[in-house]
Amino acid sequence: MDKKYVSLKDLAEELNVSVSTVSRALKDHPDISLEMRQRVKELAEMRHYFPNPLAMGLLKQETRMIGVIIPDIITHFYASIIAGIESVARENGYFVLISSSNESAQKEIESVENLLKARVEGFIVCLSKQTTSYDHFKGLLKRNIPLVFFDRTCLENEVSCVTVDNREASRKVVHHFYQQGYRRVAFISGPDYLNISKERIAGYYDGLNDCNLQIDPELLVKCDLSTDSARAAMNRLLSLSNRPDAVYGVNDFVVFAAMKEIRKHNLEVPTDIGLVGFTDEFHATVVTPELTSIVHPTFQIGESAARLFIDQTKRSATPQMIILKTELKVRESSVLKDKPR
Repeated sequence: MDKKYVSLKDLAEELNVSVSTVSRALKDHPDISLEMRQRVKELAEMRHYFPNPLAMGLLKQETRMIGVIIPDIITHFYASIIAGIESVARENGYFVLISSSNESAQKEIESVENLLKARVEGFIVCLSKQTTSYDHFKGLLKRNIPLVFFDRTCLENEVSCVTVDNREASRKVVHHFYQQGYRRVAFISGPDYLNISKERIAGYYDGLNDCNLQIDPELLVKCDLSTDSARAAMNRLLSLSNRPDAVYGVNDFVVFAAMKEIRKHNLEVPTDIGLVGFTDEFHATVVTPELTSIVHPTFQIGESAARLFIDQTKRSATPQMIILKTELKVRESSVLKDKPR
């Protein structure tokens, strides 16, 4: 028997009995003789047979699989969230199937379709940066398929979501810059349709108002989250006649790109321009100077999203919005050694 996976049918054919006999023997059914039960179990062990959870789940319409769709699979941010999801999933007897949209709306749609074909029971999703239409998710809701969003969210009145207090985090960054002596604070945001952009822009204005800093429309620039777009945004800021003395970005990778452009202009961080990022990627402690960043409770985000998902599989749950707190991790990139008095 030269097969990667041995089935009940394979065992039944070798023993010249029915599949149902093998199945009941493995479950110690009293209708099967003790001798047959022993023969079946010995053969199953010798052939390395183990039950197929997918096949068993399909019979019960419960595959115990969660489809997780994320924008990428390489950043620490998403890896840590997945770890949180898997932790809760494992506790509740679920498996996790992961698909990356690669920040493409079309690939996100394809991920939904492919995971449905794999018979996942529902989805935990972070939107791609291109997603502006939500029809593929509305279709899931019409079919009562469990759905939870995290970080980048939509359909908040219909779908449970887990996010952080983006507005307060952004406000916190402006306060930090002000306390360090910076006065021309710029923000490189993402696309307007993303919730994280809208919330962090609101926090940016909150912080400027709190600190009585001038609101200059030229200091709020936007990018599509790509490296090239972030570099172009930073160059627009550097080309201003009255350039900013502090900049923060919608995520760390935007700020890494900005840092390169600052150096190309022979400017120093933090002396000439202070920098702060969002999400606190691993690279934040590798670059020089080390990057001040907003730290997300990533593992907790994953745990919370998975618990919301499990709740939906057990009962008809009312959509919930879980908003978690962040922490500003201060490092060299935003600390002036000689603060102005």
